[in-house]
Amino acid sequence: MKIKVGDNVKILAGKDKGKTGMVTKTLKKENKVVVEGINVVKKHMKPNGQNQTGGIIEMNAPIHVSNVKKVEETTKKDTKKAKKD
Repeated sequence: MKIKVGDNVKILAGKDKGKTGMVTKTLKKENKVVVEGINVVKKHMKPNGQNQTGGIIEMNAPIHVSNVKKVEETTKKDTKKAKKD
């Protein structure tokens, strides 16, 4: 997997197509990444020791690495090698 934590990526498919964000976590065995502010889902949590109140919590769900593309920092353009003719 060529995408690492801290890389800026552009979403290529799904409900957040076209958005950009920073990778916060990689799941190498599953070939998935968690991107900040992308693929936000609501999860119902029961009260427990860490979460006293419980309720509905918004969290970032993982997205498959094939649906993201690395974006350059300086120009904010997609990374793509130029063809040599």
